[in-house]
Parts: sequence; structure tokens; C-alpha cells
Amino acid sequence: MKTALTIAGSDSSGGAGIQADIKTMTANGVYAMSAVTALTAQNTTGVTDILEATPAFLAAELDAVFTDIYPDAVKIGMVSSSALIEVIADKLRQYGAERIVVDPVMVATSGARLISETAVETLKERLLPLATVLTPNIPEAELLAGMTITGPEGMEAAARTISERYGCAVLCKGGHQINDADDLLWRKVGGKWFRGRRIDNPNTHGTGCTLSSAIASNLAKGHDLDTSVERAKEYISGALSAQLDLGRGAGPMNHMFDLKGAFVE
Repeated sequence: MKTALTIAGSDSSGGAGIQADIKTMTANGVYAMSAVTALTAQNTTGVTDILEATPAFLAAELDAVFTDIYPDAVKIGMVSSSALIEVIADKLRQYGAERIVVDPVMVATSGARLISETAVETLKERLLPLATVLTPNIPEAELLAGMTITGPEGMEAAARTISERYGCAVLCKGGHQINDADDLLWRKVGGKWFRGRRIDNPNTHGTGCTLSSAIASNLAKGHDLDTSVERAKEYISGALSAQLDLGRGAGPMNHMFDLKGAFVE
């Protein structure tokens, strides 16, 4: 069985973070492992507290994974401090990690900044150049490219700028009222649009985590990047179409919508 590692924060409500990553990886047929960067107390209505891992403990987690069950792909989610970003970059280089998917979680859907300016700079300098593919949303792409995006042409300009700046592929995700379900994959050879269908579901908590984890899972299984993105978009469409409705706020998706078997009931 192929393996994948998620390096991200814990979501106690199970809709995003490592919980969503592990569900997604399992549903996509790979063995999931995790290195926790932070504990969060959160539910569908918001985050109430955060307890960050120490750099030494995160390093120990990564050593434990890489020296025993080596991951075929790595997904990296929100990392809020420069010290933790430095640890991740050092360990990825030390162990020669490949097929690295970075979801550069810097800006919330509300527009609020999630990590400090210093941490953003460390992310740019140390982690992004190691990525196989970045998966920014519109506000994150604007931040990384240093430009405003108002439509498809802006997505193309930003994705090209980010790709050239960090030497990796970029999947610029639609949304935020811009190309809502259409994503753009940009590499040295140019851009490719992946069209998606708009699904009327207000419960979209964890979509970014889920998409990046599904891409990592498919890369781990040996699919090329185009196929991995296409399969990931199909998976997230299925999870949204299941219309799970839990919690009092923006609820999670049904990551296990395709699960069948004797132990389900």
C-alpha cells in the first residue's frame, strides 16, 4: 500500500486539518500518517483556542515517520510560526521527501490573515521552493504574487508569477466569487484549466485541506499531476454532493461518501 504524510494542525470538529486529511487519504486508497503542528479547539462556528507544537516535538514526529514508514507523498497544511516552518523544511531536505503538496494556508475565507508576516517570509524562502505543487486560494495567490485577482486572466497572471518565483507547479483555486468551481494548474509549459461543477452546499468546511490531500494521495499512487488534480476534484465533488449537514455553522463534507462494506452499518 502506498503511504502519505500530512503535516498540519488538528481540527477537533473533524472537518478540516489532519482529521480531514486522514479521512481523505484513506478514502483515496493510501495509508495516512500525520505530524501535528498544533492542536485547535474548534467546531463549525469557529476556533476558540490553539496550542502550537514545539519545534523539537514536531522534529521528533517527523523523524519517527520518515525513519520507519517512509511516505510516498507529503501534504503540508497550516503552519503558523517560522520556527515550525524551518523544522519542516530541514526535515524534508534531510530525508529527501518527494511529491510534496503545500496548501499555503495564510488567509481565511473571511479575509483574515492567519500567520504573521515573518512566518509568511519564512514560508516563501524555505518551504515553497521544495513543493511539487502549491494549492493557494484566491487571497493566498494574491499575497504570493503581489497582485489583485479579479477574473480568469488575473488567475493566470498570478499562477505564472508564483510558479516562476518558486520553481514549482501552482494550482490556483477558484472560489471567492471568481471562477467558482474552476481551478488553474500552471507549470513551465503553461496553464491548464480544470473545470468543475458548482454544487449548492453551504457546508464546505475543510475543502482546501481535502483537495490538497486528495492530490497528494493520487501522487503517492503514481498518477501524474494532471490526473491527480482531476481525480481530486472528482472526489471533492462527491464529498460535497453527499450533502452532509452537521453542526450549527459551516459544516464538514462527507469524506467517506463512497464507503461501502460490512462494517458501515
